[in-house]
Amino acid sequence: MMLLLLLLLLLLLPPAPAAPSPESVAAVNPCCYFPCQNKGVCVRFGLHQYECDCTRTGYHGRNCTSPEFWTWLRNALRPSPAFYHYILTHGRWFWDLINGTFIRDFLMRLVLTVRANRIPSPPTYNSAYGYISWEAYANVTYYTRVLPPVPDDCPTPMGVKGRKRLPDPGLLAERFLLRKSFVRDPQGTNLLFAFFAQHFTHQFFKTSGKMGRGFTKALGHGVDLGHVYGDSLERQHKLRLFKGGKLKHQVLNGEVYPPTVMETRANMTYPPGVPLHRQLAVGQEVFGLLPGLMVFATLWLREHNRVCDVLQAEHPSWADEQLFQTARLILIGETIKIVIEDYVQHLSGYHLRLKFDPELLFGVQFQYRNRIAVEFNQLYHWHPLMPDSFVVGDREYSYEEFVFNTSMLLDYGVESLVDAFSRQPAGQIGGGGNINRHILHVAIGVIEESRELRLQSFNEYRKRFGLKPYKSFQELTGEQEKASELQELYGDIDALEFYPGLLLEKCQPNAIFGESMVEIGAPFSLKGLLGNPVCSPEYWKPSTFGGETGFNIVKTASLRKLVCANVKTCPYVAFHVPAPAPGERPREPSSEL
Repeated sequence: MMLLLLLLLLLLLPPAPAAPSPESVAAVNPCCYFPCQNKGVCVRFGLHQYECDCTRTGYHGRNCTSPEFWTWLRNALRPSPAFYHYILTHGRWFWDLINGTFIRDFLMRLVLTVRANRIPSPPTYNSAYGYISWEAYANVTYYTRVLPPVPDDCPTPMGVKGRKRLPDPGLLAERFLLRKSFVRDPQGTNLLFAFFAQHFTHQFFKTSGKMGRGFTKALGHGVDLGHVYGDSLERQHKLRLFKGGKLKHQVLNGEVYPPTVMETRANMTYPPGVPLHRQLAVGQEVFGLLPGLMVFATLWLREHNRVCDVLQAEHPSWADEQLFQTARLILIGETIKIVIEDYVQHLSGYHLRLKFDPELLFGVQFQYRNRIAVEFNQLYHWHPLMPDSFVVGDREYSYEEFVFNTSMLLDYGVESLVDAFSRQPAGQIGGGGNINRHILHVAIGVIEESRELRLQSFNEYRKRFGLKPYKSFQELTGEQEKASELQELYGDIDALEFYPGLLLEKCQPNAIFGESMVEIGAPFSLKGLLGNPVCSPEYWKPSTFGGETGFNIVKTASLRKLVCANVKTCPYVAFHVPAPAPGERPREPSSEL
């Protein structure tokens, strides 16, 4: 039993990265070789010399490759990510026992601290500053970066490895990312999950087109529900009713829906030809794009106004402003709980039952501030989730019929759309070859953005997050033909780009994507969630949320409660498709339209 607990203590710690052989640095900027390992920082001296700053890395030596004793011991005992993924996704009976004991809290604390500590805090770099600077720290109009840009005087786009010209982004997308036939996610992920992911992340992934790709318009840098309330005070005021703390709304057939653009004067993105009475206004200006996004916008609008009613009943002396502000804090807390206990739980496939309890971190060192990173934005482009068409009721909608279809929400209602999206399978993200042609341009844009911002290679990011770099494209993909084509295009596995690497990596067994997406993405996610102010000791108390009633709304939140508390009849709602009855075929579109 003690041996098992020791393994559980270590199972979520990252493995030691492999140390490369020293390179000659006589001809070019020596930092182009990325000689400093294990988070060591390369500092250039003169024209051809460098030093590696190994401070607090647990390593020493010229290239930070010699481990200190405790680092060596930890590396020797640490299991691989594949091992602990297997442990966490098998033996349900064992985890059912663990989930009912104090060990669950112990493991959850370990998950949170180990994952979150992989993200630098305070932030270190941005796309203009590849070294520590006050500007990189203080200028929140930038996305931050975990790794600095590739130096702009390197002989190849990835430093010194690979070809002098990277493959054409369109060619890469067509050959390796374009869907030939739909591959459903083996974990049973559905479209409701896909729309939740897109809705949730658009509050902090808002690249500024005017300022450039390294900049963000979402200055909150985290879960602030700017996609519900607007990302500026001016937009917020346009959406507020200024009565009872509530948001503006309209009532159609006895149900609450978002107000129109005409009523609010809040700017939204709609193409010409959309009737004015169908142009709904919500916090995020692009949510009219997809009915699935507007479903969640409507649910959170209803939830805000419902919570305001609860608060006003308990605090009749409160003014509109206090009701509004307190309701917003409650909804932020609800969001974080749903994301951890429903969304991340499903995504992980773990039998360990994840738990949202900020008090787990109150006894450890933790910073309650977050900055959104370019790498997290790149990583989260999960467009393989989208199907080839959309099934609602007895009808199948093509992309042309679905996009900017503002009538579907009002014609079908929230219940019907939630039920339909919960039953339709989403696509597998990893493994490549699963993006519908209608949205392939998004993947091309991500690749172009990564080049403009000079992101380091996929293997450099694997090393940064404690993973062993891949030695070949065959090892990456698990396929010989695809590996040979990639080798021809890139010339070296160490020249493979970050985003293509994430999508082309072979999936873990019966999983939605590969090892790197989990090991790189989870730290960003958990740091951003638990680093929210509402999770801090100063905020996490009943008075913040208007008393025990409001506090309990947060602590008992779930996806199902969010939906069922705000509709007339509770539909099937989950982030996974329902298990088919005996003899029943899974519900999927008949074909690409």
